[in-house]
Amino acid sequence: MRATDFVIVGGGIAGLRAAIGLSGAGRVLVLTKSDPTESNTGYAQGGIAAAIGDDDSPSLHAADTMRAGDGLCDEEAVRVVVEDGVRYVRELVEWGTRFDRAADGRPALGREAAHSVRRVLHAGDATGREIGRVLWERVRALATVETIDHARVSDLIVADRQVTGVAYVGAAGGREEVRARATLLATGGAGRVFRETTNPPVATGDGVALAFRAGARVADLEFVQFHPTALDRPGAPRFLISEALRGEGARLVNADGEAFMTRYHPDGDLAPRDVVARSIVRESERTGSPVSLTLAHLDPDYVRRRFPTIAEMCRGVGLDLAADPIPVGPAAHYIMGGVDTDVWGRTSVAGLYAAGEVACTGLHGANRLASNSLLEGLVFGARAATAMQQPAEAAPLKRDRHMAQGSALMAAADGPPSTVAISDQPSAISEIRDLMWRRVGLFRSRAGLEEAVARLDAAAAVSNEDPAARNLAAVARLIARAALRREESRGAHFREDFPQRDDLHWKAHLVDRHG
Repeated sequence: MRATDFVIVGGGIAGLRAAIGLSGAGRVLVLTKSDPTESNTGYAQGGIAAAIGDDDSPSLHAADTMRAGDGLCDEEAVRVVVEDGVRYVRELVEWGTRFDRAADGRPALGREAAHSVRRVLHAGDATGREIGRVLWERVRALATVETIDHARVSDLIVADRQVTGVAYVGAAGGREEVRARATLLATGGAGRVFRETTNPPVATGDGVALAFRAGARVADLEFVQFHPTALDRPGAPRFLISEALRGEGARLVNADGEAFMTRYHPDGDLAPRDVVARSIVRESERTGSPVSLTLAHLDPDYVRRRFPTIAEMCRGVGLDLAADPIPVGPAAHYIMGGVDTDVWGRTSVAGLYAAGEVACTGLHGANRLASNSLLEGLVFGARAATAMQQPAEAAPLKRDRHMAQGSALMAAADGPPSTVAISDQPSAISEIRDLMWRRVGLFRSRAGLEEAVARLDAAAAVSNEDPAARNLAAVARLIARAALRREESRGAHFREDFPQRDDLHWKAHLVDRHG
């Protein structure tokens, strides 16, 4: 066993910004699950939103965020992000982040769905990778920060109702423990819970499962965002086709070449993500043919220059981004729910903090506004670092949070260990991911959700020595149960049997806790 001052689990934007903020206050240990740069941050193409334009303001950014959140955004969290975000994004510029520049030398601003003005700073179509580069360079130069790669955290260490460190499986396969006065979960999302996803293999919901087992509250897990445009070509990987393309004029078309989105929403191709994702599926069902994204009406040189990474990925599967129809379809992309925190990253368990996609501040409500994710990680990573230097205390339950009836049913999310491990059943994880996609995906119903819950309950007795597999199965069960419980449609959560939003009964963040 070893000791340090601060432990950070995760090497994405939230974890790295926290490490920088903590570096002057003691020894910091960053644990990454895979290679240091393998995180959802590196896969973020579109950009980072901030109200720095002459026609923009934090209040306008807040209004767009809340409109996209479909009536469920936490106003305090929104205010903190849109106001503090301007300062932290300018900090990135000062640190050398190579954002694209306009003719006047200022950062070029893109527009994405549900934004009323251009406010998205971008570095080509690999913004997350560029921000990660800058943050990793700063972290590696800090003498007080140590990084251990290929460390799979298996458990949080809890003593006297306080998290005092973590246990992890190192690269050599042995169990290790590290004690710390404060522990930050910055583990990212859970897209790999679903068969079709834009997320990398590391996104298995580890932080949510770890926090839940340690007794922390989790909230809003039914709200999973499905990105409308992932490449949908047989035999090719489901890589993300950024929303920024539609912000620059790309159009969704059916097999006849008809632009169809205004049939489903007045904002057309720039409607909120949940609307676009469901509309693509409905249009495909209506016509019996796939849907494509076309940029053929735009200047081809500009397209290839503005989106070099996506153009190269398309070339790899025999497509010309600037000329060919690009077959697209929805894929799991982002989870709005997560570990329930306040606006300083504090969870309901003293000594445990969470920031970035793993956390649920209520910022995104029922549906995240495009390019708010990198901003969220940046702001709350910095704020968590501030809180972690103070005496440990648990975050109280906010007034707009409600403990869900039957939360104790969640207590068996892991179940008793089985005599047969998942690693001995290669298809088990694939079956869970397929089940989640079919029954807990874009279109949900009581019958499908009940089937998913029943099958996941039965699978809860299957354990695995691999923490990621155990965590994926547990988080899948939590998401399915939360989706079954919410009997309305709101944002990214769509119930075919309850197709309307119901503010009277369901305008609340629903919270669960182990036991």
